[in-house]
Amino acid sequence: MHTGFRFALLLSTLAILAGCASNARVVDAGSAVTFVVVRHAEKAAGDAEDPPLTAEGEARARALADSLAGTDVVAVYSTAFQRTRSTAAPTAAAHGLAVTTYDAKQPTDALAATLRRTHHSGTVLVVGHSNTAPAIAAALCGCDVASMTEAEYGRRMTVHFDDDGDVTLLVAPLPR
Repeated sequence: MHTGFRFALLLSTLAILAGCASNARVVDAGSAVTFVVVRHAEKAAGDAEDPPLTAEGEARARALADSLAGTDVVAVYSTAFQRTRSTAAPTAAAHGLAVTTYDAKQPTDALAATLRRTHHSGTVLVVGHSNTAPAIAAALCGCDVASMTEAEYGRRMTVHFDDDGDVTLLVAPLPR
């Protein structure tokens, strides 16, 4: 066997084994995309099933849109609930986009797979709930993300895939 061929075969085998040993997600090289995952903003008391946002929640939704003003937002996702749609709406409007509705009961790994298949560049906003937003971020990054309490509205989880397919999770306060 030719020495150069054996060396190439060895390198290929090592690369395959390294990929199998890693728990990192495989993504297309050359595609940079950022997913911003948030819980809906503060909701009003009253209608327990589908409450609107409070004035503070509306202000937070506008602040979220302002914080994304300088980015190339290519899609905005929300569940069908009034509070998530109202949180997503200012960002969608600012970028001339419609809000795409997803099923709140859809498994988060299936949603994450759809998001990754659909979006290969730009920034995608995903608005969920306290019991889904951390799981969506975790499914996107393939990493652990702390759960949220029912009282927490101020967390922004940014999952970034760079051009090489490397993933980074940044957790920061949501603007007010």
